[in-house]
Parts: sequence; structure tokens; C-alpha cells
Amino acid sequence: MSQGIHHTEVDGIPTLFAYATGPMRAGLVFRVGVADETLAGAGITHLVEHLALHRQGLADYHFNGATKAAFTHFHVEGAEHEVVAYLDGVCTSLLDLPMERLETEKEILRTEEAGREPGQLPLWRYGAQGYGLVSYPEWGVRGLRPDDVRAWAGTWFTRDNAVLWIAGERLPAGLSLKLPGGRRHPMPAVTSALPTAPAYFSDGKGGVLLDAVVTDTTAARLYAGVLERELSRSLRQEGGYSYTAAADYASRRDGFATVTAFADALPAKQDAVLGGFVDVLAGLQVGRIAQADLEAVRGRSDATLTVPDAAVRRLPGAAEDLLAHRPPRGLDELRAELWAVTPQHVHAVALEAAGTALLQAPSGHKADWAGYTAAPTTSSYAVTGTRFEAVRKGGPAMVVGGEGVSLTAGGEAATVLYRACAALLSWPDGGRRLIGTDGLSVEVEPGEYGIDAHTMATIDAAVHPSAVVHLPPRQRQSAGAASAGDARGSAGAVQQKTVARRTGGQTAMLVIFGVLAGLWSLLALSYTVFGFSDPETSTGEWAALAVFLWAVGALLAWPAVRVVRSTRRG
Repeated sequence: MSQGIHHTEVDGIPTLFAYATGPMRAGLVFRVGVADETLAGAGITHLVEHLALHRQGLADYHFNGATKAAFTHFHVEGAEHEVVAYLDGVCTSLLDLPMERLETEKEILRTEEAGREPGQLPLWRYGAQGYGLVSYPEWGVRGLRPDDVRAWAGTWFTRDNAVLWIAGERLPAGLSLKLPGGRRHPMPAVTSALPTAPAYFSDGKGGVLLDAVVTDTTAARLYAGVLERELSRSLRQEGGYSYTAAADYASRRDGFATVTAFADALPAKQDAVLGGFVDVLAGLQVGRIAQADLEAVRGRSDATLTVPDAAVRRLPGAAEDLLAHRPPRGLDELRAELWAVTPQHVHAVALEAAGTALLQAPSGHKADWAGYTAAPTTSSYAVTGTRFEAVRKGGPAMVVGGEGVSLTAGGEAATVLYRACAALLSWPDGGRRLIGTDGLSVEVEPGEYGIDAHTMATIDAAVHPSAVVHLPPRQRQSAGAASAGDARGSAGAVQQKTVARRTGGQTAMLVIFGVLAGLWSLLALSYTVFGFSDPETSTGEWAALAVFLWAVGALLAWPAVRVVRSTRRG
């Protein structure tokens, strides 16, 4: 087993142990996470985690749980008997979840979600499935029944799908982990919503964000550190464009990892930050990697491997590796790899990252000039079927066919096929949103398109019941408004092309009445200022005429105002 970490077993559960003084630390890790769920059932793993911890109550020792993309952790720190009680309590609860708490924990999850702002990059890279689900709300929680939750716990939270880790002076006495048998589940399938890479999309946020998928190696970890140093030097120290410029490295535990980089920007600095960000990436891609930067990053990494509690720090990650069937690695092996990395190795990672990069640019900015392809916001085709024109003039058209629905405008379309529908959101007022596994969505609002009840029933029947999510009444919003978890919006560019589009008659009306109102207002202003100086006009006559002139001006301006308001609503 790897240096400093010893392999044993407790009640049939593989166990990793590392010697440490002080309070005992332990964790129970399961190979299940958000990426194993469906969009319509999103949140069920998180719900199980909450229910399993409820009976712990308020304790003097520290404990918590965490649901990640592919793993769920239960961890604790305290005295030996407290650790034993915690682990036993978690396992007992997983066998018999406190269903009397089901609705309460659902409310807690919804409250927790309201304060969370998930990133958009996973959605754009993976779509509305697998690893992309971390970008979406936990829509499935509301409709989960006790049997659903029990079945999920019985399938995924088993002793064969778990690894225990412990850091202390010895294995705790009296430890008993009673979990049902099962099987070790493979890592989640990796999906893609990007036809080509490198790619980019624009977002309303002010900063620049990028991620890239690379082979999980020591050189790749060092690349992330070098990238952070270059971004900080260029964008903060030298340019003064950003306050925060950082990079991160996260192993996916399947042989690949994600490098993420970020730089914030004020509105006036967005062009400079985007340009400087791309320049830093380009410099690394052509091999401009300073030996001094590599040594600085290598030194920090080596320090984490040589501190006294290095083995303890590695336990949670080692447990994930074991669950993913990745061979254990010792500290000496990791250090040898670390010191063997050269600038040429880091350059090779930079080239690999360039081929998988996904860039999030500030709203209104493009990155095609830097070689990035715009990520798709429309579909390559529309379904054939019954066409419903928008009630509002100039709006997009809805096509409802036997294989799916499409929103079309200006020769472009957003399409969701029934067989590839990750979720159908259903509201009591009749509104529907179909979300495809590629992340594109189509709003189906009967009132916006005059869609009859029979057609709406046909749509509902065409989507598999497991993909339907019934939601509570909503606050009314325009059909094209985006919501949480819908980063690409409803039909994306298709909707945007139809907003604020005036007809020729509306434009002519706006010009005519606008000019008349302006001229008449000028006449009223002149009379108001100079008319009272006329000795032949009494004060009462002057005031009455001034009021009349301003009232006529307002009447002339009103049609222009109506045109502007109607086109904004459209």
C-alpha cells in the first residue's frame, strides 16, 4: 500500500488508515454523486445525505457530509468514541432513513439551493446529463417519494460501493459498519455538448472563465500552478486589470482532470482582461514557460507531500481513487514524478488543454478572433409538424411534431426531441419547458402561440413519465426569460433575434408622432417662457393657453410611447 497509508478492512468495507496524533478523523465515501442522477431526478443523492445525518442531532464534535459530482462523503473529527458513534449512526440511518423528515429536508435543500450559484461551464461542456447536472437546480427533489429515496439508498449506499478512511493513533475499538451488500459502480459516463473545441460562449458575468480537460498527471497539476502565476503577473501585477486571477486543478478520478482558470474584470476592463487572458494561454501554448515559475510551483507541491500529515491529507482523495479502481501511489513515487517534470512536459499539457478549452467570455464579447468556435445555442434542424405562430407580432414560431418541438425564427431553430428530453418542466398554468440532453431548451407557452389543449396533451404524452417534473405555480414572466439552470436560455439566439423587433408601420408611426410631439413641445415651451411678457394677454388667458399647448403635445407623444413600450414587451 502507498507510503504512510495502510490498507485494511472493516465489516467488508475497504479501509485506509494513516497514523496521526490529536483528535481522530474519519470519513465514509460512496461512489455516487450528482453525475449519476438524471435531470428530472436531480437532488436525490443530496437528499439521502441530509436524511442520513439527521439523527446525529447537535453534537460537540465536528461532522458533515458533502455530495460531489461522482462521490458522496460523510466525515467526522472528534474523540474515538464520537467517531464510532457517528459512523455507526450514518450506516444505521442509511439502512432505515428517517422518512418522517422527508418533507422538512426537502425544504432545507430548497433553501440551500436558493443561496447557491452553480457554474455554467459544466452545462455547456457536458449538456443536461452526467457531469453537466451540477449546473442545474435540484428539480427532482420536490416530487421524490419515500420509496424512491429508499431504492436509491439501497442501490448506491452499500458496503461494496464504499471506502472508509481513518486518521488516528489506531483503528477505533468497537467500530461496526452495518451496510447492505451491493456492487461497485463504475465512474459516470462522460458526455459532450461541444461539437468542436476550443469553444466559447458569452455570459452576463463580468469576468473571464475557462476550463479544459487534460490527462490527470503530475505535469498537468504543475501546469495549473504555472497558469495561475502567469495570469496573476499579467492581469493583476503588470496590467492592473484584475483583482483575482487564479487557476485550479481537480482530478475527475477517471484518468482525466479539469483545469479551471478565472480572472475578474470591471466593465471598462473586460476587453483588456479577455485579451490578456488569451495572451497568457497563447504564451504557454508556444512554450514560453519560465523555469523559475515551474520551480516555484514545484516547491509548493513538494511541500504538501513532505509535511508531517501529508498522508492524512491524502486520505479522502485516496478513498476516491480506490473507489474508481485507480492503483494506490506512494509519496516517494509522487515526489519522483514531481521533480522529473520539465518545461517541455508543461508545454505538452498546455497544448492538450488548448484542444479541449471552453471559454466563458463577458456578455457581448466574442473570442472567435482567438481561434475559439462559438458553442451552439441553436440546433442544426427543426422538426416537421404543426406550426403555431406567435400571438405577438414578430415573435418566433413554434413547431410541434411527432418527434419533438422546435422554436424557429430567422432561419434558425432550437429543437428538443422527445427521445432526448432530459426533463419536461410542467407548471399548473399550462406552461412547459422541454430541456434536451444537449442543454438546449424550448419554452412551450400555450397562450403565447395559441396552442390547443389537445396538442399540449400530445407533448406531455410523448415524453417519458420519468422525465416529467411537476413544479408549483410560478410568477409570470416573458416566454424568453431565462431561469436558474437554463444558462443557454429558451432557444438561445432564436429568442434573442425576435426581441425588440419593430415592424415598418411601427417605425413610421414612431418617427411621425415623435417629430410632431417634439415640434409642438417646442412651441409650448416658447409660449410658456415668452408668452407671459405680452401685455395684451391676461394671466388667466396665458395659463389656460399654456396648459392647452402642453396637453396637445402630450397627446401627440402618446402614440410614440405606445410603440416603444409594445416593442420592449415583444
